[in-house]
Amino acid sequence: MSSAVTPGLVVVDKSGGMTSHDVVARVRRLAGTRKVGHAGTLDPMATGVLVLGVDRATRLLGHLMLTEKRYEATVRLGEATTTDDAEGETVSTASVDTVTEEQVRAALARFVGEIDQVPTAVSAIKVDGKRAYQRVRDGEEVELAARRVTIHELVVQEVALPDVRISVRCSSGTYIRAVARDLGVALGVGGHLTALRRTAVGAFDLGTARTLDELTDAFAVVPIADAARSTFAGVDLDEEQARDVRVGRSVDLALGGLTALFAPDGAFLALYEPRDDRGRPVAVFV
Repeated sequence: MSSAVTPGLVVVDKSGGMTSHDVVARVRRLAGTRKVGHAGTLDPMATGVLVLGVDRATRLLGHLMLTEKRYEATVRLGEATTTDDAEGETVSTASVDTVTEEQVRAALARFVGEIDQVPTAVSAIKVDGKRAYQRVRDGEEVELAARRVTIHELVVQEVALPDVRISVRCSSGTYIRAVARDLGVALGVGGHLTALRRTAVGAFDLGTARTLDELTDAFAVVPIADAARSTFAGVDLDEEQARDVRVGRSVDLALGGLTALFAPDGAFLALYEPRDDRGRPVAVFV
């Protein structure tokens, strides 16, 4: 790895037509290391925030509390597809002439809160060890179990039938394609997603994100300490505590949950959690 590259997070504004793996491959070349991973995929048609880890920050990805995501989406009513988005084959069409804006808004309002959502069949969820999307491509019928997700906020930006533009703030694991599908079902006309842009993942939004072209011109990494501070509760240690944490010893700290611990010089040392009235290591990063 190039010494010029800081271990940390790279926040990419992904363009349409690329897979998340395409983005990882490009960032590997830019960073000069194969040690690059991503926290949550984006479909090829989707654009927006994709968070990647470089060097030892890849170990942080699994612990990041990137549980809340924000999206801008366009739903087209009157047409259902095999993939619940514009890349799939049309399976049914219906007129939207009798659908009203009031009906659209009322149907979408029912999706807000904790809901049981059946993921789209063309998803990365594993079924008996094999990705659901691969089973669909192989001609198999895939039925996925409903999952409990939370839609914290759903704002209807515009109803210009057959299209509906929405903004969504939701928990990780929520499928916006499934929202489009379920809206179409609720209105009895079918529906699918025609555009999707992720505007935020946890604390990282489009203001932090850079396109791959921008990263090619100036490779920007959010240092691992900054990433940890922006995502977790943090505690600054004294030298004695820092020595214990560097080797993964438990420490006498009252923690409220998963917490980032920092050395007196600001270096990110570890993630600890409360257990048996002490702070105990989840992952040490030095």
